[in-house]
Amino acid sequence: MTDAPIFSIVIPTYNRPKQLAACLQACGRLDYPHDRFEIIIVDDGSLDPVEVHKMDGSNLKSITCLRQFNAGPASARNMGAQHAQGDILAFTDDDCVPTQQWLRELARSCNDAPTGLVGGGTVNGLVDNIFSIASQMIIDEAYAYFLRRDSGLRFFASNNMAVSTRLFHKIGGFDSSFRTSEDREFCDRWIRQGYPLVYTTKAIVHHYHQLTLTAFCRQHFSYGRGAYQFHRTRARCGPSLLKPDPRFYASVFRRALSGKKPLRMTGLLGLWQVANLAGFLWQAAQPFFLSFPSIRHERLARTEEAPREAGNSKEPRK
Repeated sequence: MTDAPIFSIVIPTYNRPKQLAACLQACGRLDYPHDRFEIIIVDDGSLDPVEVHKMDGSNLKSITCLRQFNAGPASARNMGAQHAQGDILAFTDDDCVPTQQWLRELARSCNDAPTGLVGGGTVNGLVDNIFSIASQMIIDEAYAYFLRRDSGLRFFASNNMAVSTRLFHKIGGFDSSFRTSEDREFCDRWIRQGYPLVYTTKAIVHHYHQLTLTAFCRQHFSYGRGAYQFHRTRARCGPSLLKPDPRFYASVFRRALSGKKPLRMTGLLGLWQVANLAGFLWQAAQPFFLSFPSIRHERLARTEEAPREAGNSKEPRK
């Protein structure tokens, strides 16, 4: 496969060394030529800096570790992309475990659609965690629902996507002002530029996102905040291409009722909607809260006290 495209696999990480180690081990088992991809880890300000040399990356030939002050996954992915040497960027997360054929299948789709944003499938790896099951089911149904319709897919989760490095930079990368929903905004901007979204079911990662009830609510509260920011940002550019579709929400509840533990799953979906709405309204109310001088000054003080940057460090893997 000497003509195989060169990939840069970008993995943002934050305080999850064990999960990151499992991700790197899986990358070491990829059936793609190991001299045709590099790994770029971006430590997004973990309390204990990532020590790549202590992790078993098996046969990995090239690992670079960068570090930044905590600024969110969008900023971390952009930093990784800035240092990428590959023709194609492949994004995954530190709590994901790619299958052996993951990169090969992404390469196949990228070759078939050079200007496409390629997304793969995600499988929940925590089969006994009902909160993780519910959270992944929402994404699964979003993919399935829009694939059933003529409109096609509207976004890919950033834990499993690949894109031309050149085109990624051309449209400006991820919007680092987004702490969540940055993948939604990126996909919307991608479509606006006239480029296609290409889905491949064969490029799979297993997602080990450990959730509790509190973490589930916090996650979807954050998604609600991101949704408000997304709609506000898009309003300045004209009507959004990712408009809410009530039929999608109905399909998610139908899926829950037809699966295992329907009552518990339906209850969690109710919490999903409540948390999402609460986050949306909270973000919408921020200008009102910031109109109070005491709150505005407190926010400013926190910003000034935060370290500006943790510095970058490269740790090539021999």
